[in-house]
Amino acid sequence: MTDIVDELKWRGLIALSTDEDALRKAFADGPVTFYCGFDPTAPSLHLGNLVQILTMRRIQEAGNRPLALVGGATGLIGDPKPTAERTLNAPEVVAGWVERLRAQIAPLLHFDGPNAAVMVNNLDWTQGLSAIEFLRDIGKHFRVNKMIAKEAVSRRLNSDAGISYTEFSYQILQGMDFLELYRRHGCALQTGGSDQWGNLTSGTDLIHRVEPDAVVHALGTPLITKADGTKFGKTESGTVWLDPEMTTPYAFYQFWVNADDRDVSKFLRIFSFRSREEIEELERQTAERPQARAAQRALAEELTTLVHGADQTAAVIAASKALFGQGELAELDDRTLASALSEVPHIRVAELAPVVDLFSEVGLVASKSAARRTVKEGGAYVNNVKVTAEDHVPGTAELLHGRWLVLRRGKKNLAAVEVTDA
Repeated sequence: MTDIVDELKWRGLIALSTDEDALRKAFADGPVTFYCGFDPTAPSLHLGNLVQILTMRRIQEAGNRPLALVGGATGLIGDPKPTAERTLNAPEVVAGWVERLRAQIAPLLHFDGPNAAVMVNNLDWTQGLSAIEFLRDIGKHFRVNKMIAKEAVSRRLNSDAGISYTEFSYQILQGMDFLELYRRHGCALQTGGSDQWGNLTSGTDLIHRVEPDAVVHALGTPLITKADGTKFGKTESGTVWLDPEMTTPYAFYQFWVNADDRDVSKFLRIFSFRSREEIEELERQTAERPQARAAQRALAEELTTLVHGADQTAAVIAASKALFGQGELAELDDRTLASALSEVPHIRVAELAPVVDLFSEVGLVASKSAARRTVKEGGAYVNNVKVTAEDHVPGTAELLHGRWLVLRRGKKNLAAVEVTDA
């Protein structure tokens, strides 16, 4: 592998660094023990977290040792949001989310071999700490004037919401994490998003105060932006989560397939583990034949396999093809079909109606007369079978898994009907 700093820069994964030359030397002299933290403020990780996990994996595969911190303590507090105070979750809820996040991280890093990853929890060193010890041993090393200058804190101080002492103290807790991991594991680097830079440098500053001879680093990845101005990791239905119950594998796959041509090169470099040569070839194909969407499909298959496994990916690809007439809908299992159809316009009905009524009601066409015209022109399909009669009423024998009809107008416009009492 090339120098890991050069590799991260080529992939667009370095926005900020405390000292890039010193970090490059540390990697060259390595191995470096490093960490990244994930707070259980929700029951699942999302695509923003995936950027950090895969960055950790790249650094690990370059011969360094990762510590994956799931914050059982910091998750009880929550880092300051830009606009409002977080709602505090019950300790038992946070503890459950810790386990869920650990289970999502575990398959994405290597937990065996010479640089085996280690899972850590900051509740281990905070739950037995008294308030007096915390203030005397940790708090005394922080200067309030520097704390309020941090971007997240500054924005909240200047907002109508203000900021509580609880969230104001978050950066002290994160700084203490780095110090503890330095002492316990020899951790010399913290990685994270550039929007967390103030929290990252809280750790390096604390270590320099307490351990003057220590050499430690922070590395911030850039905020990912999309060419169309919408927020990365969001769809019309909301956040793209790693939990298959919160974002189906089909929706996860489709997120990448639908990536804008202007964004796919960036996404390949950040998320794919393909070589530079392979990525550059996919970039060339996108430039020459964008309609083929080769890069998007390659990225979708790679990441869906990475997060959800090869079997789920195969099922999703089969569903994606079958929905558009390139495979047998009847061969899709109920769960895969249901998850795929949840991502298209759909309606629930108690009994079957004429096709023109269904097309109109689900919104594939503007009116029943438009539906009749679609049928007449040969552009109406039910379960990939062309509808030839305007008065056709689907029978119960046509229902997939006893409840679904897949409607299609032309080649690309899909919808679904779920019959609830058939």
